[in-house]
Amino acid sequence: MIIDCLKLSGGLMVAVVGDGMYQRRNRIRDFYLHVKQGLMDNRLFENGNEYIFSAQIFAWLDGWKSQLEVSLLAALRFYAGGSYQTDIGVNKFVSISQQSVSRSIKEVTDALNRPQILNRFIKFPQDIQELNSCRRKFYEKFGFPGVVGCIDCTHVAIVPPPGNNPEMPERAFVNRKGYHSINVQLICDSNAKILNIVAAHAGNTHDSFIWTNCEVERVMRQIHGEGRSNYYLLGDSGYPLRPWLLTSFNYEPAPDTPEYRYNVAHKSVRSIIERCNGILKARFRCCLKDRVLHYKPEMACKIINACAVLHNLCTDHHMPVPEDEEVIDVNDGLIQAPPLEENERAQGRINPELVAGRNTRARLIRARFQ
Repeated sequence: MIIDCLKLSGGLMVAVVGDGMYQRRNRIRDFYLHVKQGLMDNRLFENGNEYIFSAQIFAWLDGWKSQLEVSLLAALRFYAGGSYQTDIGVNKFVSISQQSVSRSIKEVTDALNRPQILNRFIKFPQDIQELNSCRRKFYEKFGFPGVVGCIDCTHVAIVPPPGNNPEMPERAFVNRKGYHSINVQLICDSNAKILNIVAAHAGNTHDSFIWTNCEVERVMRQIHGEGRSNYYLLGDSGYPLRPWLLTSFNYEPAPDTPEYRYNVAHKSVRSIIERCNGILKARFRCCLKDRVLHYKPEMACKIINACAVLHNLCTDHHMPVPEDEEVIDVNDGLIQAPPLEENERAQGRINPELVAGRNTRARLIRARFQ
């Protein structure tokens, strides 16, 4: 099903070829695209030049296309199952050597990480119209105003990396649960489509650190700096409260109070990012904790990005969600320590952005949850 989805999605299969795979055949590839669009007389005119294709060329092109599909299928089989490469190679639908499987995974993964593809299928709203569209869809679905996305992090297990890297030692990848991982930040829309992904940090990195150092944080800060104060993300209490990132109360308010109703509504809306994490790992089980990516951190991050691109592709084409999605432990059993500003508050130091975030949250509660 995914290979059909690839063909349908604006020529992603063509993009994969042009942006990462078999570049030595670029010129033949361009001819192939024209030929397959209905030219039946073995003759093609382009830029004033005439090209005549023999039956052998057509056969070679078809064979090359089949090889590309096998490479894609091998990579997709790995993403979906997380099995060892040898098991994928002996699959009756693939039937290639382990070395070919390894090469296919690398080529497809590299291609899906090219900016021309990654930024096409995973992109945060680019202008106020797109922000308004996201905000409207959240409100129509959840009745919570102002939300343009939900944010959370999830851990993807990896094998212990080499310990001889002074800039990123092996111990930096050990998360609070005690296993090696990549800490991946996701932001999604109301339909569980990924708007932004940051797969670049070791497992011991705090969620709030990833957020404060990502591009979307700067974008949201700029939006509010322009006086557009009714646009914000929703995150859990492990994130720093800001006017552009509203968190729930880190205590349980008394029932039937405005704060209680706010927390309930906040949790309901934010469940969409937990569902997004669950669907991503259910579709692409190489990201599951129990499967463990047997790659160096750099390649593991690329594989995670590739799975996110394919997740959005599936979402765009309304592909069914795996039936066992609910069994996925999206939080990985990890409990985040409170953000730095909470510790500062305990020591008597108040961050002015934290104060502004509290005021924004209080205004929203007064306006919507009294």
